[in-house]
Amino acid sequence: MTATPSAGIPNSTVPAGSTERWKDKKRYLWLIGLVVPSLAFAAIGLWAATGWTALLWLGPIIVLGVVPAIDLVAGLDRSNPPDDVIEQLENDRYYRWITYLFLPIQYAGFVTAMWLIATDGGGLGDLTLLGKIGLAASIGTIGGIGINTAHELGHKREENERWLAKIALAQVAYGHFYIEHNRGHHVRVATPEDPASSRMGENFYQFWPRTVLGSLKSAWHLEQKRYARKHTHPFHLGNDVLNAWLMTAVLWGALMVWLGVGIAPFLVLQAVIGFSLLEVVNFMEHYGMLRQKVGSGERQRYERVDPSHSWNSNNIATNVLLYHLQRHSDHHANPTRRYQTLRDFEESPVLPTGYAGMIVLALVPPLFRRVMDRRVLDHFDGDISRANLMPRKRERLIAKYAPHLAALEAERAAAVGPVREDVTPGAVADEVLAARCPGCGYTYEVEVGNELEGFAAGTAWSEIPDDWCCPDCGVREKVDFVPLNNVEVS
Repeated sequence: MTATPSAGIPNSTVPAGSTERWKDKKRYLWLIGLVVPSLAFAAIGLWAATGWTALLWLGPIIVLGVVPAIDLVAGLDRSNPPDDVIEQLENDRYYRWITYLFLPIQYAGFVTAMWLIATDGGGLGDLTLLGKIGLAASIGTIGGIGINTAHELGHKREENERWLAKIALAQVAYGHFYIEHNRGHHVRVATPEDPASSRMGENFYQFWPRTVLGSLKSAWHLEQKRYARKHTHPFHLGNDVLNAWLMTAVLWGALMVWLGVGIAPFLVLQAVIGFSLLEVVNFMEHYGMLRQKVGSGERQRYERVDPSHSWNSNNIATNVLLYHLQRHSDHHANPTRRYQTLRDFEESPVLPTGYAGMIVLALVPPLFRRVMDRRVLDHFDGDISRANLMPRKRERLIAKYAPHLAALEAERAAAVGPVREDVTPGAVADEVLAARCPGCGYTYEVEVGNELEGFAAGTAWSEIPDDWCCPDCGVREKVDFVPLNNVEVS
């Protein structure tokens, strides 16, 4: 909850000096997240002990049935870590090892499940076709939640964590998410240009092909653009789309050499279920949210991402399973921040239940829209024109929710507001030795350049494209960077 801010700390959420009386009450609850990859072994063990095929569907049963029910009774957790303890929390490696441990358990379950499918039960029982499909569905559910672990790791600056993110994504053949999410979605979130931001009036089954194909296209375009800055083609092993796909090809290929091509349909099934679970979460996270445009003429752009552009949830059960993914607003404002330090904001729109329950609602479009459309309208104070609307349903939505919108739009068009200070590009127009992202602290130094981004050492700041964004957080654009003097650089 919001409280008196700490002195000198932007976006402070609690009073200064509160460190001594604060403890992370969820410190050991985060271990519950490791229950998810363990579901494969639980399902296999229960099936072997009872012979009940239905138990092989344990993954979907737990995620879509049990967790939503727990969310309803476990209640909410809106506690925020004090600002003066965040650095200590960020540096506590205990939290990192929890996410690291997810991966070996995930892959052990994945390989074991494929072996059972290939051997018709491996001597543990008679594994029917329905059982194989159920086991693949459970593995896919685990892989889908594994994408969330990849999401947590992929945002970090440490190279080993970024590679672990790619490993987590290899199972479900969605390695391009690493690029598209960090450098595509975070830049374009809550705009019509973002394939991962759903529009009011759009249902999940309309959103799915748009986001799956759009994200793939966007990831390739981003890498193609990066290599164009190096004056070469994108077909290099360093291309993060290609090396991610190669990891999947090696993984799946090795399994098929070992177990036979008969497992191929089940590999595809678990992958589709896995990345569909990701996309249904994407669907609800920004439904109808739209960043407004500020400035004028050539200097017009979307306003900076803030906590009002993401749907949040504080249901504690799903939050500990998903490493605070539901505190999505703070994540978009501070993408490199670790899960244990993410905060809740009063201005964030709130979902009626946790993500697990919302997934169930999203799969039933009339029910989802009945619950969510009115919330979108209320978030924009009744002005539906400020929402991200599905283009072909725009007129119908306006007629239903804002019959007098024409007058509102005319009034808005007549008002000419001043250009906001944060869109004025003059601050970094002159040549500088270095410039720093005011959000995450990443510093571009002319002398060093950034080879990964395609900027050779010595590339002047004026030569950096105007549409370039911070490579670490993906939130701040070039115009936001703060020029540094010689002392600050050294």
